[in-house]
Amino acid sequence: MKTTIVAITATAVGLAAFAGAASARDQINIVGSSTVFPFATAVAEKFGNKTDFKTPKIESTGSGGGLKLFCKGVGAENPDITNASRRMKAKEWKACQAAGVTEIIEFKIGFDGIVLANAKSGPAFNITRAQLYKALVKGSEADKWSDVDPSLPNVKIEVLGPPPTSGTRDAFEELVMEKGCKEAGAKNCKKTEIRGDGAWIDAGENDNLIVTKLEQNPKAFGVFGFSFLDQNKDKIKGEKVDGVEPTFDNISSGKYPVSRSLFFYVKKAHVGVIPGIKEYLAEWTSESTFGPEGYLADKGLIPLPDDLRNKAAEKAKNLTLMTGKEDLH
Repeated sequence: MKTTIVAITATAVGLAAFAGAASARDQINIVGSSTVFPFATAVAEKFGNKTDFKTPKIESTGSGGGLKLFCKGVGAENPDITNASRRMKAKEWKACQAAGVTEIIEFKIGFDGIVLANAKSGPAFNITRAQLYKALVKGSEADKWSDVDPSLPNVKIEVLGPPPTSGTRDAFEELVMEKGCKEAGAKNCKKTEIRGDGAWIDAGENDNLIVTKLEQNPKAFGVFGFSFLDQNKDKIKGEKVDGVEPTFDNISSGKYPVSRSLFFYVKKAHVGVIPGIKEYLAEWTSESTFGPEGYLADKGLIPLPDDLRNKAAEKAKNLTLMTGKEDLH
């Protein structure tokens, strides 16, 4: 009990000192998802150009890496906002609470599809999640796609994808590998692991680098968010998964099977201390930004329905906090 009281007191003192440091930092510091990175960058640039605040600094660390940095504590040395291509996990919420990051605002900002893409000159694919599971699961002995199913191209399995720190990797494992495992009739699908023998290659958090490598190797495939496909459609093409093409309309309607929500998280303790956070939130949640006709739709963001966008705008205005009772896995 004594240790707990000391920890709480130390946190309170730290918060008070931070709140009193009006000039602790004059630029918003953002970390997190490589998928959300291009959207956040567009908002940051627009925000910097139309206001007197400095353009926020944004670093692509991956969703898991960003949340780890975000949950380290309150203070100018820690980021104010983290982007995520998946929802915060229960263990991350607990880590934040333990480190004194007790007031968190969650924003769902739109939808994204995870695509399997290759060079425009590469082979055409129409693959199922069960086939992807059989090709990429740890222990698979398939060397070529045709080893998984004769209907698939006689091409060596080579997939460039995100590392374990990435929210895209988390979502791929859940939406493709776990679902494919069940469809294939395998067991222990919650413990599915991606093979590490060269068929899957961790390509870091730079999705633009994957696009470049796909151009150089037309027989390889890449896994990343729809926005990177949309922004590079002159170089690469998205392949069908379970018979459905990864298009804006198919993702927004829910037809495309590998779709997920995008988020970002804000420390309320930093609002009013680090200049411009509330104004940045207002820019993010304006209709001209993340609405159906907003500038982020031109960059590949799939907009939320009207009611969810309205809720996000209200949350930005009122700084409504998470309760910890959300559906955190």
